[in-house]
Order: sequence, then C-alpha cells, then structure tokens
Amino acid sequence: MKSFIIGLFMGAIIASCAIWYFTAGSTMPAVQKAEERAATKAGETLDSLQSAGEKAKLALTAKFEALDLRSEDIQKELAEKGNVVRRKAREVGGAAVDATHDARVTTVIKAKLAADSDLSAISISVATTAGRVTLSGTVTSPELIGKAMTLALETDGVREVVSTIQIKK
Repeated sequence: MKSFIIGLFMGAIIASCAIWYFTAGSTMPAVQKAEERAATKAGETLDSLQSAGEKAKLALTAKFEALDLRSEDIQKELAEKGNVVRRKAREVGGAAVDATHDARVTTVIKAKLAADSDLSAISISVATTAGRVTLSGTVTSPELIGKAMTLALETDGVREVVSTIQIKK
C-alpha cells in the first residue's frame, strides 16, 4: 500500500511536469512574437517622438527669428532701451477688455511658464492690462527671454508683450 501511494504521488508529479512543459513550450513562440511586436512598436514610437521633437525645435527657432527674439536681438534691445517689446502682427478684434479677461490671460501665461522646464513661473512676474502683457523678473540667458515672450505672444487675447526681464549671471 505504501509503494502504491508513493507511485501515485510520483506519477502525479511527473504528469504535472509534463503538462507544464508542453503548455509552456507551446506558448513560448507566441510570447516571443508579442515581445518582438512590442519592441518594434516601441522603436517606431521613439523615432516618431524624436522626429516630432526636431520639428518643434525648428518651429520654435523660426518663431524666434520671425519675432526678432534671437539672443543678439534681445541683448541689443536690452542694452539700448532696457526692455524688449513685441507686438502680434494681427490685433485681437473684439476682445473683452476687462479685469476678468486680463486675469485669465495672466493665469494662462503663468501656467505656460510653470509647465516649461527652462523657465520659472516664480522668477518671472506677469501683469496684463487690456491685452498688453508685461513680463518682469530674471532669467539666466537671452534665449529664455525670447522663449518667455513667445509663450506670452502665443496666448489668446494678447496683443503686445513688453519684457523687462533681466539676465541674471
């Protein structure tokens, strides 16, 4: 009786191992195919993100040049006038010019500054009056002044941006 129970137990173990071996062996190619598809998709996504990043960088550079927000332009204007002023090509038509509208514009610009890893919403103050935005504070380079002005100019309801931002060394 004892040998029968041991034989039964050993048979159950061998049967379990055989079932596991054949089940795992048949699913391995499917798992490998899924891993290969996932790796391919990840590579395609990475390529797409890099391409989008390069396009965004080119678009930002073009905006800087179109608005004369290159480092040299900013440094020259700061030295000559003490501030940098840029106007949108088209005026905002029919925009409500009240305290609520100005507060919304200020909030949107502050949110954009906070979302940008290069700029600090704490070190740049934003004031809006009748669609005219004034940026003040400090940054570490002229490029960042241009970036802050571009973010402000791209906001709905802004017709002019004046920057008194100083470069902190």
